[in-house]
Amino acid sequence: MLQSALGTGGLLSLGGCALNPLGQEVAQLTRPLNERIEAWMQATTPVPEFKRNQVEPAALLVNSFNGIPEINLDNFSLTVDGLVQQPQQLGLSTLGQLPQQEIVIRHVCVEGWAAIVAWGGVRLADVLRLAEVSPLAGYVAFESADGYFETWDLRTALHPQTLLATQMNGAPLPVANGAPLRLTSPLKLGYKLSKWITAIHVLDTLNPHRLGTWEDQGYEWYAGL
Repeated sequence: MLQSALGTGGLLSLGGCALNPLGQEVAQLTRPLNERIEAWMQATTPVPEFKRNQVEPAALLVNSFNGIPEINLDNFSLTVDGLVQQPQQLGLSTLGQLPQQEIVIRHVCVEGWAAIVAWGGVRLADVLRLAEVSPLAGYVAFESADGYFETWDLRTALHPQTLLATQMNGAPLPVANGAPLRLTSPLKLGYKLSKWITAIHVLDTLNPHRLGTWEDQGYEWYAGL
């Protein structure tokens, strides 16, 4: 049964791939089951991490969708809205008062390279908890200052190792790497890990025509590791 289920999951995963010959209609039909299979295979318990002395600073390349945006840190705030009971506008000082966590994980790029990085910041789950997410919610969308857009399933967003990072390798997060706020997680490929995040929208459903900057051009939506 397990082999059969995994085989089906591998077939269905084509529904989110640009190479799928069956088209976007089949992708829409298979996505709910595809999500459940991938979420089942992806444990909610913490992913094993690396040691701090295994960090590879030179291996982390800098990719930018639309250049590095200019952000005024003095008046920066993170918007959290949508299907929440308490919409939030969170400044950096408020985010800094939430429990902080460091994770040492491998950042994996779809281009074929990877780097072990120590990220520090606040759990996305703690930020969403402040906003009191509706039980009807199933997804989150991320807006970035450079115009980049991403959507995630809520379950992965709430994973204890999904962070809104403000630190990298024990130092303040560099602007080129997404300061003041970027996503990081051991569960997703690099193109899902938005930089320069300015807003989080909590959703009940996904707009099939606006799944993400690269997903709308054919990249896989779930993009789990």
